[in-house]
Amino acid sequence: MKKSKITKILRQLRLVHLADLFRFQIMRIKNKLKNRKFKSKNPEVKLPPDYLIYESFKMDYEKYYESGIDNAKWIKQIVEKHIELEKVKILDWGCGPGRIIRHLPKVFGKDNKYYGTDYNSVSIDWCRKNLKNIEFNHNNLTPNLPYKDDFFDVIYGISIFTHLSKEMHFDWYKELLRILKPGGLLILTTHGDNFKIKLSDKEIKTYNIGELVVRGNVKEGHRIFAAFHPQTFLTHLFKNDEVLEHIVKPVENGWIPQDVWLIKKNNF
Repeated sequence: MKKSKITKILRQLRLVHLADLFRFQIMRIKNKLKNRKFKSKNPEVKLPPDYLIYESFKMDYEKYYESGIDNAKWIKQIVEKHIELEKVKILDWGCGPGRIIRHLPKVFGKDNKYYGTDYNSVSIDWCRKNLKNIEFNHNNLTPNLPYKDDFFDVIYGISIFTHLSKEMHFDWYKELLRILKPGGLLILTTHGDNFKIKLSDKEIKTYNIGELVVRGNVKEGHRIFAAFHPQTFLTHLFKNDEVLEHIVKPVENGWIPQDVWLIKKNNF
């Protein structure tokens, strides 16, 4: 039986979260020795609890930490092509336990201001206690952030739309635009055409007519709540603003890259 069919049955029976917890324990055991070695070699690195790492990335301390550095540098490369990185305000929307944003003060420079927000109160609590020079906020799943209009120069959301329903796409995009300055940059990653290999025949039909494909029956926002994004759906979502870049990388050695969208908020 195909993995997608098994997952569908588990969703229908509302057992997919339990199955994911089981997978977490397997990954924890599998990487135990490797993770212990990383902690021994890097005692100064503060790491969040294991499940927070797994929920936001992979159960691999080294990859969790190093990928955060790489992603921070990658975001800088994208942003600095379009705006001056001096005294800018940057928001990590859906920051989780700070995998990326913890590195921004060093990568971008201390003259800028950094903010992180997430719906997971445990992640935010850990970030507040362990990550310096960053302001953190606990948000709800519904969009209502405590920031002023036109506040941020840059907002990025790495694999956040990938865990939201159709309605929340439109509601959250509106809220992100509210707090983004005119001319500001919004970086989003999504499940694009590369992920069609994971879809069932029925889901592919929905995807091919430009409709968002959503796999629910679990808590929205969680890693196992999944959304898949046809290009026509997103171009409609972004229609009132300027798409500066749409980056699609090929599947390579089993790695399935998400699409990257760089949006510039219009001045009107």
